[in-house]
Amino acid sequence: MKHLRFHIALVLSLLCFSVAAADRQYLDSLALQVRGGDTVYLAYLHDLYVYPPMRFKSKKQEKFYWRTVRDVKLTLPIAKILNKEIIKTDRVMSRMNRREQRKFWKQYEKVLYAQYEDKFRRMTASQGQMLMKLIDRETGRTSYDVIKYYKGSFVANFFQTWAKMFGNDLKAEYDGSDRDRITERIITLVEAGQL
Repeated sequence: MKHLRFHIALVLSLLCFSVAAADRQYLDSLALQVRGGDTVYLAYLHDLYVYPPMRFKSKKQEKFYWRTVRDVKLTLPIAKILNKEIIKTDRVMSRMNRREQRKFWKQYEKVLYAQYEDKFRRMTASQGQMLMKLIDRETGRTSYDVIKYYKGSFVANFFQTWAKMFGNDLKAEYDGSDRDRITERIITLVEAGQL
């Protein structure tokens, strides 16, 4: 009887370990724990989100959904990076007077352009719109507010006018509970590694 329990435990642990090793995207960590001579395998998994299946009324709606998935996958990491950059920049600039801030910002802006300009140039218009929404989601400030804070109201108004000419709005806020709920669903699934 002892040997049978040992063999069952061994097979189950190897099965668990092999499944976990084959599908690491859902695995947070794998650990061994020894309790009084018994070895227990512990696997900590990501949260799993379950939504009802998407039902599309038309091909156009399905195409919109998958384009939104593509845009979120591309722009969400960029929005998170920009949020970290904004936090870091705010922390540094808070210790400076206005003149030092302008000087710092001119130098830092060149570094940012060199680092991220290529990514922004390759974006489509819909990806740019998605990035503006995700910046608001991550930072709590609209793109207009971010530009106004760092570049001034004249430059922010210029870019807002430019964006309006192409059907965009830098002052648009992210609304994950209503207008952007499909986007929020996609973000949740992407962050969980399910999409």
